[in-house]
Amino acid sequence: MMTEQSLWQPSAARIEASNLTAYTRFLEARQGLRCDDYRALHRWSLAEPAAFWESIWRFSGIIHSQPWEQALEHPQRFPGARWFPGARLNFAENLLRRRDDGVALISHLENGARRTLTHAELYDAVARVAAGLRARGVAPGDRVAAFLPNVPETLIAMLATASIGALWSSCSPDFGTKGVLDRFSQIEPRVLFACDGYHYAGKVIDTRARVAEIAAGLPGLETLALVPVLGHEPGPDLPRALPWDGLAGNGPVPELDFAQLPFDHPLYILYSSGTTGVPKCIVHSAGGTLIQHLKEHRLHVDLKPDDRLFYFTTCGWMMWNWLASGLASGATLVLYDGSPFHPGPAALIDLIDAEDIAIFGTSAKYLSALEKAGVRPRASHRLARLHTVLSTGSPLSHESFRYVYRDFKDDLCLASISGGTDIVSCFVLGNPCLPVWAGEIQCRGLGMAVEIWNDAGRPVVGEKGELVCTAPFPSCPLGFWNDPEGTRFRDAYFAIWPGVWAQGDYGEITAHGGFVIHGRSDAVLNPGGVRIGTAEIYRQVEQVPEVLESVCVGQNWDDDVRVVLFVVLRPGLALDEALIQRIRANIRANASPRHVPAKILQVADIPRTRSGKIAELAVRELIHGRPVKNTEALANPEALALYRELAELAS
Repeated sequence: MMTEQSLWQPSAARIEASNLTAYTRFLEARQGLRCDDYRALHRWSLAEPAAFWESIWRFSGIIHSQPWEQALEHPQRFPGARWFPGARLNFAENLLRRRDDGVALISHLENGARRTLTHAELYDAVARVAAGLRARGVAPGDRVAAFLPNVPETLIAMLATASIGALWSSCSPDFGTKGVLDRFSQIEPRVLFACDGYHYAGKVIDTRARVAEIAAGLPGLETLALVPVLGHEPGPDLPRALPWDGLAGNGPVPELDFAQLPFDHPLYILYSSGTTGVPKCIVHSAGGTLIQHLKEHRLHVDLKPDDRLFYFTTCGWMMWNWLASGLASGATLVLYDGSPFHPGPAALIDLIDAEDIAIFGTSAKYLSALEKAGVRPRASHRLARLHTVLSTGSPLSHESFRYVYRDFKDDLCLASISGGTDIVSCFVLGNPCLPVWAGEIQCRGLGMAVEIWNDAGRPVVGEKGELVCTAPFPSCPLGFWNDPEGTRFRDAYFAIWPGVWAQGDYGEITAHGGFVIHGRSDAVLNPGGVRIGTAEIYRQVEQVPEVLESVCVGQNWDDDVRVVLFVVLRPGLALDEALIQRIRANIRANASPRHVPAKILQVADIPRTRSGKIAELAVRELIHGRPVKNTEALANPEALALYRELAELAS
């Protein structure tokens, strides 16, 4: 899908001042390479992967103690390629490269509490915690886990962990005990950082009882450190816990020793959503994460040292890890923890003005909800420094694109991005030097061999199919934890086409070279043998003013599949036959007759994962009378009861 005219075209001055233009000049000066446009640059990045990634290393100035023997070893193996063998570096050292009095972190809690840390203060805080961890025996390869909100202590603890070469893994404190143990018990952490509580939607949630249960469920745990978000010190309920200051210490700042480790030394353990079983533990390397994030931040987001970077995220979502890496570009990170709609729907828009945010990251769900709430930032806020808006988590609709340009600001780059926890980065994303078209992700990432393949395994343009990556990239996971032969890892991503990564997204390439994601492949509907992405239906349903949210699934019916749509309406409204017919008419007129649901039913809530994604598979299981295997993976598991009750109505 495309519009007649782009929504935004970067000015010549903006293109000239961009990091991407500086990078192309770097290539021309260093390698004599001249690329006339982005497509040519992307083609070169795939044709010469070793030269491309080596140029990213040099352009971004990655700090290292030992050079590589070669940039890429075994390029024909996927998985199995090795990047920069022989190189030695430290992830935390690269994020702590600035040690001056410039502001590194600005932290906001929902209750109005605000804190700042300079780069020098951040460095000293990391040094203290790293010394505390070393004193308790933490060494390279050990696991350090966190049950924390998005506060400065979380970032400090992660950097201290990475400075040693231990592995970091985090969950947000809205997880239940079982959800946390499903994750952390697999990796057997030696240290757990946990909070006493957090603020959300005007409520104060005390987590100390859950922390006690989690600690008791981790038999290998040696150290529990309590972060006093609500101001509590460890008490009788947590007799083994150290206070944060007890671990960090208050004496002279110790030396911060950055362990020099291989490029592929493990850094993070992230988790799959776990909606179909116990979450998979995905292991990411320090070097791969660092170089991929530097490429995305500097070239695709145009992040500069004087920018303030914000992403609305919890510490249980990979966007927190992505946000943290902004320090490697010398930028200021703005952290927020709480509800994005408290005390009102413009809470985060207020934050843009209050902190002069330049790059604002959020989700498609948030932008849609903001529009439904009637928020028009252009009329009420300055947005003076804002130059980029990022959106991920689910496909961004055409209408949300138009909303941002109509009601936010007409001169900004709206970058819908798509990748995932699987690669702790993006396959397709934004570009400050390309136009923005409604409903489209602007481009493939540099160095990412992304294509859309049909069922026969052939690349297609203008047709829907599977999003794949056909060549190795540095942020490909090292594998899954406790999967020594790599069998589960290969089955997850390489089972369909050996040697080709299948992401599990259903999409298409547009005439502009951009991408449209139509939803998850495993949630694709198949009425009458025609494959339909759920995002195609959501886009039309969102245009009905009475509907706030919806979830759409396929139901096996009379040896076929029929479409069943569940809708959440505005408060006080009830679904009647007239509204059902309007919803159907809108879908029929703007999509096709095959997209029209056979059943439309009203619900009070939509089940979502903890990163905000619609749990379509959970709803599909319920309406087929099958159990949902892991409700702990959901942010609102209580919503499932609504679908159990409606299962008979849908049959």
